[in-house]
Amino acid sequence: MIHRLLVFCLLLGSISLCAYAIDGNQLLKEVDRKLEPEAYEMYRKFVNIDPEGTKKEFTLYMVKKGQDKIAGVFIAPASEKGRTTLRLDENMWLYVPNVGKPVRITSMQSVIGGVFNNSDIMRLDFSVEYDVEKVEEAGREYLLHLKAKTNNVAYDRLNMWVSKSTKLPSKIECRTNADMLIKTLYYKETKDFGGGIVRPSVIETESPLYKGYKSIMIYAKIQAKTLKDEVFTLTFMPHLESLR
Repeated sequence: MIHRLLVFCLLLGSISLCAYAIDGNQLLKEVDRKLEPEAYEMYRKFVNIDPEGTKKEFTLYMVKKGQDKIAGVFIAPASEKGRTTLRLDENMWLYVPNVGKPVRITSMQSVIGGVFNNSDIMRLDFSVEYDVEKVEEAGREYLLHLKAKTNNVAYDRLNMWVSKSTKLPSKIECRTNADMLIKTLYYKETKDFGGGIVRPSVIETESPLYKGYKSIMIYAKIQAKTLKDEVFTLTFMPHLESLR
């Protein structure tokens, strides 16, 4: 069917029509798998920079399984060490050692401050949270217009620029349902992490709501890992660092 549509586009002499022959939701799933395996472990550093240039850094060890389970533990700085996060579908928790029990948090809050919120930090597959409404040609990229599947997602809409050759994103605009820009994510410095994982190693974000502030996410390591379901439970949160 797709082959026939492509032939039809060529017969009409309209390259732009070819974008509409693409299954946008299938492309989004391909983007998800290009970015990360279905189950993995990774190390990420987050850097928050304020308008005066002051930097605050955090390092997290994170694990993910399937499409709805992700958890992380702070390993630096020392003041944050041992704090853990857990996301199961749309539900999120933070565990602080001296508090002793997990507390609920929301997607729009941030466990590290800065421009990245909890939804950015504990990102599930894009295809889990969004449907592709439209695909457009944008030179060497596709522009995907994404709409949230539910009202519980942090951003109502995403505009995602995806390379035609690598199927990796270069930029994502996060917007409200009224099309107001909340923040922009820039995917940079594609790196080979081994095991067939080749993806951007740096994500930078800025927001008109946080003028002068900037946050950076740096991937130091990411690899496939087999994980038990019990890892993604409230009772396991105090023990998450034992997986390292």
